[in-house]
Amino acid sequence: MCMQALHLRDARFRYKGSTEWALDGVSLDVEKGEFVTILGPNGSGKSTICLISNGLVPHALPGDLEGTAEVFGLDVRNHPVAELATKVGIVFQEPESQLFCMSVEEEVAFGPENLAVPRDEIRERVEWALELVGMKGYNDRSPFSLSGGQKQRVAIAAALSMRPEMLVLDEPAYALDPIGRIELYTVLKDLKEKHGMTVLLAERDAEEAAAFSDRLVLMKGGMVIDSGPPRLMLRDPEDLRSIGVTPPQVAEVAHLLNARLMGSKFSFLNVDEAEKTIVGEILASKAGGGR
Repeated sequence: MCMQALHLRDARFRYKGSTEWALDGVSLDVEKGEFVTILGPNGSGKSTICLISNGLVPHALPGDLEGTAEVFGLDVRNHPVAELATKVGIVFQEPESQLFCMSVEEEVAFGPENLAVPRDEIRERVEWALELVGMKGYNDRSPFSLSGGQKQRVAIAAALSMRPEMLVLDEPAYALDPIGRIELYTVLKDLKEKHGMTVLLAERDAEEAAAFSDRLVLMKGGMVIDSGPPRLMLRDPEDLRSIGVTPPQVAEVAHLLNARLMGSKFSFLNVDEAEKTIVGEILASKAGGGR
């Protein structure tokens, strides 16, 4: 059997001092090389899964952890964050919370330096990571002079410089403009498709995530309520809204068309796909003598 990147079985977690379970019996597997997006509102438990994946829960953020919680076969309770960081890189919602060095190069080199990686290898890792995220040549720039999307890419490069097998991102596109969001998701797609990186993403907005993910996981109240391919999970926007997730606009369009045109089964994951499908239907209708 292939070892999962993340393996949760009946996992429950309650933060120290809280009477509420942040996770309440979650079972979830993320396979190596898979791009999985967890969708849910604030308080659904998706951020706690991100924190468990690199050991910040329960080591840095203590509490009661029950059930199975393994990363690449390692029980997170028995392995320190420093060790798990070589397996899992994590990127948070606001890149400013992770950036503190005076230059992009220093920022990306910080992690390997703290692991006493040889200087030549650190230099190689920095150049490799910056090229992967499209930030080659920005070595001497101050991270704080960059755009929001560029800052987020530097944060990803800093995580990649640790050479992790899985990249975990907690609402990384929340504060980005539309261009920054597309740039970010394009980088993540390339990491998955060209470099075999496992990607676990937590989001509350399904707009871009749906088009890039292999699988969507829906959460509410600390529990997984559904999981499956994006097309299946987006078939009814009302279901997403009922758990506090913003459905993609193209999914709304497909739902309205299916309701209006009885028997139609439109399903769109992005605008280009919607345009191509609708134009194709119009041309086919005209060719067949329809109105």
